[in-house]
Amino acid sequence: MEIKDLYKELESKKKKIAVIGLGYVGLPLLIAFSKHFQTIGFDTNNEKLNDLKNGLDENKEIKINELSSLNCVLTSNVNELKNVNFFIIAVPTPIDNYKNPDLSHIEKATIMVGQNIPESSIVVYESTVYPGVTEEFCIPLLEKESGLKNRKDFYVGYSPERINPGDKKHSLENIIKVVSAQTESSLDIISKVYGKVVKAGIFKAKSIKVAEAAKVIENTQRDINVALINELAILFSKLRIDTKEVLEAARTKWNFLNFTPGLVGGHCIGIDPYYLSFKAREVNYYPDMINAGRKINDNMGFFIGEQILETLLKNHHKPTSFKIVLFGISFKENVADSRNSRVIDIYNYLVQHNIDVQVFDPIVNAKEVKKYYGIDLIGFEEINNIDAAIFCVAHNCFKEMDLLELKSKMVGDNPFIFDIKWIFNKESIEKLGYRYWRV
Repeated sequence: MEIKDLYKELESKKKKIAVIGLGYVGLPLLIAFSKHFQTIGFDTNNEKLNDLKNGLDENKEIKINELSSLNCVLTSNVNELKNVNFFIIAVPTPIDNYKNPDLSHIEKATIMVGQNIPESSIVVYESTVYPGVTEEFCIPLLEKESGLKNRKDFYVGYSPERINPGDKKHSLENIIKVVSAQTESSLDIISKVYGKVVKAGIFKAKSIKVAEAAKVIENTQRDINVALINELAILFSKLRIDTKEVLEAARTKWNFLNFTPGLVGGHCIGIDPYYLSFKAREVNYYPDMINAGRKINDNMGFFIGEQILETLLKNHHKPTSFKIVLFGISFKENVADSRNSRVIDIYNYLVQHNIDVQVFDPIVNAKEVKKYYGIDLIGFEEINNIDAAIFCVAHNCFKEMDLLELKSKMVGDNPFIFDIKWIFNKESIEKLGYRYWRV
């Protein structure tokens, strides 16, 4: 088979597509492609595979009926990859303890694909990387492990993921898909494959590096915008000006951007700027704005913890033993994933100052929270005699909470609500007899 015939072979289901990595990015791809092509879902986590086979998604992003009707092979057996000619690699690209790119997952996946790739194949990377990783890091590995020649025996493309966990409106099918490749013919095949499942349209980037750079700046831009608002929130707190009231006034101008202060965690916005910063240093450029934004956002949890402690001490007039509950520990609202959550910074700050801190989050996986943070979550019925409630995540269930019932579990006539995510209306909260604080 020649490479130009690959799409016809995929469409007729004579050739297979494999999705490597079944997390936030890979699983929606697998579900979408399995409706049109012969597809294999590969992951090294057998527990995850068993859950998927039983209709369970650990991240609670996919509906049970979508999983139960999934028409594909789910496997951790690398031998299944030997009959695949179109690979999509969607593995994590985190940072290490020094905030440098950790390419170990993409390296392992590339080696594995390289050892099993047949001739006339295409490999598409979806993992977020800095410009140059696909061509300078991945392709040499594929050639080394396969013994095949790039641009002759196989071709490589890059299509940046744009999955937004917890967002039911902007799904894979509804977001324009950026694709890139080494040649016009391979770009055409990749475009047709993705075009089969993405209804919003395909955008063909001029090169792989352009597509890589486009992805990494999407989240960097947002990170910097949030950092500006966070810095303003810190400044306004010192000036004793209400940040929300300032932003409400500023938003009356037609081109004022709608950002709010808060914690910046997760697997994208809090990580991707470090990839761009790392690449910048390779060419002897120090990206001041990118690094400054990261520094501000990384420290926001500690600032909030400090403000909470100072507020409690000032209003109780003397040091006392405070008991507090944090509401929410996932990295964003209505998402079950607690990894890379910056709520832990608030938790650690308060614990280090001898505050009795408990965490209530009915959305997340309690075993995962215990594994990553050593924290045992409590149930709502266990909340009792607390001095303050700190709402860290804007889960819908928190917005709908009976605040009078919560107040009955708190100490004093005027207990504190600390509203990190601006969930509540200040005047309404104060009418209920609470004292209210927001960033």
